[in-house]
Amino acid sequence: MDAPSGGGKLSLASVGFAGAGVASGGSGAGGGAGYKELLVMALPKDDGLDGAKVAELIGAGLPDMGGSVRAFFRTREVREFASGALAGAMSKAILAPLETIRTRMVVGVGSRHIGGSFVEIMEQNGWRGLWVGNTINMIRIVPTQAIELGTFEYVKRSMKTAQEKWKDDGCPKIQLGNMKIELPLHLLSPVAIAGAAAGIAGTLMCHPLEVIKDRLTVDRVAYPSISIAFSKIYRTEGIRGLYSGLAPTLIGMLPYSTCYYFMYDTIKTSYCCLHKKKSLSRPELLIIGALTGLTASTISFPLEVARKRLMVGALQGKCPPHMIAALSEVIREEGLLGIYRGWGASCLKVMPNSGITWMFYEAWKDILLADKDKPQN
Repeated sequence: MDAPSGGGKLSLASVGFAGAGVASGGSGAGGGAGYKELLVMALPKDDGLDGAKVAELIGAGLPDMGGSVRAFFRTREVREFASGALAGAMSKAILAPLETIRTRMVVGVGSRHIGGSFVEIMEQNGWRGLWVGNTINMIRIVPTQAIELGTFEYVKRSMKTAQEKWKDDGCPKIQLGNMKIELPLHLLSPVAIAGAAAGIAGTLMCHPLEVIKDRLTVDRVAYPSISIAFSKIYRTEGIRGLYSGLAPTLIGMLPYSTCYYFMYDTIKTSYCCLHKKKSLSRPELLIIGALTGLTASTISFPLEVARKRLMVGALQGKCPPHMIAALSEVIREEGLLGIYRGWGASCLKVMPNSGITWMFYEAWKDILLADKDKPQN
């Protein structure tokens, strides 16, 4: 429909086209001056009508959706979440075979040795067997790493900002009768709090995917695909089945996640100060990340054993009622060394995984946050 040349009505088609120009317009408020020019051109030619003013009034009510979307994806938080997702995807694709072997050893399936477990997988399923469950692992790790690393960065910054404010205004207080107690929150480590928050957030969001991945890894016959595994677990065990082992996971995750992020941040900061560096090379990040994973995994490994036993206990027809019972069962059957069964395989998986993840994460941050001031770590 063409705009009339005389004092007719405003062209609806032209207005619609002008509105679309808001989202695709140039930079600046309202997407630039492009949409206003289109509105002026669409208005009828009338000496008594100020086209510029009408265009201004109409354009003021049109939201700049394109600008809002661009602004959202330019935020630091979104870019940090994206960096975590990309780093997690790359590390898991590389280290999937070690994850498969480690899971089998931890839950007591097959050989007790890394080499023997590798041979069994190759004989039964060939090379593809080493990547069993990798699809669900990738689906699980991308949101998990995005949530964990993004949450860690956000909470750490927020805690540091809050502590600066508390220094000036005083810490929060609670009233107990006639007595006021000041909470010494300024003494807490922002890195430790952020690490704990990251672990909890990632676990709550992605635990069902972890359960499905372990079922696929341990019993491919009973659970041949992700969809069948999900429907079978939900049908026979309900929502509780998808969150089986959540309590010990959270209990084990808190010390692990807190130690993991605290160790990484502390080692990295100390190393930079010692060598008077503002940034580290990729090999240095790889080594620091690997040492961080080794330390955190060693401290929390018994809880990891209990967690895995609870998550796959239904497959063997004997699911311990809680974490303490699971640990007691392991000690009774295999002795104290049983709670560290699979530790070697776990370290072989955790150390490169941690090192590669941190290396890729810092690399992606360098790329995605190149146009922003980097936060002080």
